[in-house]
Amino acid sequence: MSKPKLSIIIVNWNTQALLKQCLDSITGEYHRYHKYHKYHKQGNDLSLEVIIVDNGSNDDSVDVIQKSKLKYQNQYLEFKIILNTENLGFGKANNQGIKVATGDYIMLLNSDTIVKAQAIELLVEYLNTHPATAVVGPKLLNADGTSQANCGHFPNLFVSFIMLFVEKLALKEVVRYSPNTVTTVDWLMGAAVLARREVFDKIGGLDEGIFMYMEEVEWFYRVNRGGYKVEFYPKSEITHLGRGSSKSGRKDPILNIYRGLIHFYKKHYSKTSLILLLTMLKLKALLSYILGIMTNNYYLKDTYAQALKIS
Repeated sequence: MSKPKLSIIIVNWNTQALLKQCLDSITGEYHRYHKYHKYHKQGNDLSLEVIIVDNGSNDDSVDVIQKSKLKYQNQYLEFKIILNTENLGFGKANNQGIKVATGDYIMLLNSDTIVKAQAIELLVEYLNTHPATAVVGPKLLNADGTSQANCGHFPNLFVSFIMLFVEKLALKEVVRYSPNTVTTVDWLMGAAVLARREVFDKIGGLDEGIFMYMEEVEWFYRVNRGGYKVEFYPKSEITHLGRGSSKSGRKDPILNIYRGLIHFYKKHYSKTSLILLLTMLKLKALLSYILGIMTNNYYLKDTYAQALKIS
C-alpha cells in the first residue's frame, strides 16, 4: 500500500459493540467513496489507514478488531493494531497511534462514534482547500440527532467559574457550543478531530499526564500558542454516543475533569490563577457534598468526597 492520505486513530477500551459500529460506519462510507470515484473515473486520493489502539480490553474487543481487519483490509484500506496489556489512558494510547501513523492528515476518532455520509471526505476536502487551517472538526450529534456542544473556550477563571457553578442553568455557550456556520474556535472535543501531520510534529502529542478528559483542551492550547488555526466545520456530521469507555457513570468524568483542570492550570497559568481555581473546585465539591447529605444522594456524597481530596 502506498503512503495514505489519512490515518484514523481509534482508542478502544471494552467497547466492542460500539467499536464494531464505528468501524462499519468508517469502512462503509470509505468503500462508497471509492466506488463513486471509480465509476465517475475520478482519482481515488483518499487512501486510508485505520490504527486501533486497544487499552487492555477484557471483553471481546480484540476479536472484533481482528475480524474487522480480515473483513475490510484491501488495496486502499490498511489496518494497524496496537494491543496494550493495560489501560494506559486516552492520551498515551492516542500518542502510540500517532507515532505509527503515516498519513498526511491524522484523525483522532472515538470508538463511540458513527461516521455519517461524507463526514470524513468533507473534513479532508476542507483541509485540502483551506491551507491556512491546521485542525478541523465536525459537528457532533447526539443519538437523537440533536447537536452536541463539541467546541469551546479555553478554561480561564471566568470560563471555569461558569462551568462549575452555572453552566447547567445559563451561559452554556461560554463554555461549550455548536455553531451552525464555519467558525474559528479555541478547542474541539477529542471525539473527532482532523489535523495536518505537521501540527503533531511541531506541537507534540497529547499530554500523558492527563489520563482522560481535558487532554484535548490542553493540546489545543499548545496548538493555539503555536499560531495554528482551528476551525469547526458543521457540514461534516458525526454521531457521538458519549462515555463509551466510562464504566462508572458520571463519577469518573467529574473526577478526571477536576484532575485535568488542575494539571492544565499548573502547566499553563499563574500560581495565583491556580490558587483561585483550587478554591472554586473545593467550594463546588463542598456544596455538592452537602447537597448529597441533605438529599441522601449517595452519588453526590461519594463523588464530591473524592473531589474534595483532589482539590
